Order: sequence, then C-alpha cells, then structure tokens
Amino acid sequence: MPPKKAFRLANPERWAAAMMEGRFAGDPHDVADGFIHLSAAPQVEGTLVKHYNDHDRLLLVEIDLDALGDTVKWEVSRGGEKFPHVYGEIPASAVRGLRHVRRNEDGDWVLPSDLERD
Repeated sequence: MPPKKAFRLANPERWAAAMMEGRFAGDPHDVADGFIHLSAAPQVEGTLVKHYNDHDRLLLVEIDLDALGDTVKWEVSRGGEKFPHVYGEIPASAVRGLRHVRRNEDGDWVLPSDLERD
C-alpha cells in the first residue's frame, strides 16, 4: 500500500509565493516534465543530494496524497524506484507541514530527525 504522504523540497520564497496564490503548479522542471515531482520519506535524502545540492536552505513540504486523489501516480524513476508524481496542481489545503532544511557546519544537509526513512 503506497504511503499517504509525500514530500516536496522547495525554495522557501517560491513556495511562499505559490501558497499566497493557494496552489503550487510546479517549478520549471516540473512543467517541462508534465508533472510535479514528489518523494516518499525514504527518497527525500537522495532527491536532496541529486537535485538540490546547489541550494543552502530549503523547505521540506509534507503533502497529503489522499487530498490529491487520482492526480497522484506512482511511477518508476531514479534507480528503478516508484516515485509519486502529481498530474495537476497541489492546493494549499493538501499541505500538512513545513520544515526548514539547512546545511550543518560541515556543509552536509540535515534532515528532520523524525522523517521516517525506512
């Protein structure tokens, strides 16, 4: 059974602007791919390192997948794993939490300790 929540790593300023509009329609790479990229909890760290290593700080946005209904498709992507992809927009009402993700003094990303990664 697929998880009921997924996560989006986001630029804090861009995410705030999207939530002011009440919806997230995707970043340019999402629009180009035709869907919004999300990650399940165990996939967040890999996504962070592979796609966001040029950032210093990000938001980890928790998304309620049930609230998105059939716009969510689990599709094979990086490493043969299935990732949640959203074919549509993410309304602000589907956001269940926001946390900051920053680098430590060594420059390594520090994810929230309670993020379930198993």
